[in-house]
Amino acid sequence: MSTLVLNINGAKMPVDAPGDETLLSVLRNRLALTGTKYGCGEGECGACTVLLDGKAVKSCQTLVSEAAGAKITTVEGLEQNGRLTPVQQAFVDAGAYQCGFCTSGMVMRATALLAATPRPTQAEIVARMNGNVCRCGTYPRIVDAVQRASMSSTKGGAR
Repeated sequence: MSTLVLNINGAKMPVDAPGDETLLSVLRNRLALTGTKYGCGEGECGACTVLLDGKAVKSCQTLVSEAAGAKITTVEGLEQNGRLTPVQQAFVDAGAYQCGFCTSGMVMRATALLAATPRPTQAEIVARMNGNVCRCGTYPRIVDAVQRASMSSTKGGAR
């Protein structure tokens, strides 16, 4: 076990963890950042999606040693000064959640998508959100939320 310093949500956080522990495990079990969900543990559902240097990654498949030098953003790190990002607000406005289990992973993937492609087509949204699973089947509302966020992201950014 070694002490790693992680840059999470803009704060340097020392953590004692073996380098082969998953980022998901460290976030949830060692740092109590439970917005990132444990879904399948195999990289198939996307519930554990976080941003690593702005790119969406599945934290259940990412070793903490691989993340040590990167800027890590979890769903807890999106809002600023009590204000939701355009993506978070669009998910609320579109009712793009039901049980809410997939929501943080969906929001993180949508945030990365809009940072890379600010005005995606519906087909691009579907293709880029593929890999994040909603067990409740709210996909049409998720696509609607990403479209809504793309409209407002030009007025304030998806971050």
